[in-house]
Amino acid sequence: MSGPQLTFPFSIEPSRTREDFIVAPCNEEAVKFVDTWPQWPAPSAALHGPSGSGKTHLVHVWAERSGADVIDAARLDDHRLHALDPARPLGIENVDSAPAAVRDSALFALLNGGSPLLLTGREHPRNWPVLLPDLASRLKALLAFTLWQPDDALLEGLARKLFNDRQLRVPDSVVTRMVVSVERSPAAIRDFVARADAKALAEKRPVSVALIRELLA
Repeated sequence: MSGPQLTFPFSIEPSRTREDFIVAPCNEEAVKFVDTWPQWPAPSAALHGPSGSGKTHLVHVWAERSGADVIDAARLDDHRLHALDPARPLGIENVDSAPAAVRDSALFALLNGGSPLLLTGREHPRNWPVLLPDLASRLKALLAFTLWQPDDALLEGLARKLFNDRQLRVPDSVVTRMVVSVERSPAAIRDFVARADAKALAEKRPVSVALIRELLA
């Protein structure tokens, strides 16, 4: 008698095109701003919101249009700064998660340099921890856009996109049951979709309402 099929951790590469980004009232101002490139009213801006809210997706949409490099703020230090092309736009992710002692002077130099920058973090830039007072002033004045105030339309769109990224086509009833039952956060939706995919693959079943109920139990 055979047991559940073993599953292997295949890498799921999310689609990050502009067409795949889910626009909703909670993020439309950020999307409009990115869409106006290169006619930005300021050379630098920030996107902020929780994990899974679309910050990285939008940064990559902008990078595709602008030719920007994208790096994590934890890798941004004075040594890395000298290796960057000062004339090239740059996306800097997870600014408020990187140690201030590592990235502060490089970030301040980039903001003063005037090249286009798009920064991301969980909190509003005015709340990002910094050690340099002058950098704190620059961050407080930064143009910033929030990407997350969850509603059903966005949660359902996110769930469908995550299933599509895994090449899974699920009925609307599955998506609806997930949205009303799972914690209302992007990270929770993402985690639940991964669990549903793994369970369906291991048990050679489709992702159905019954399978969702079992996971919820």
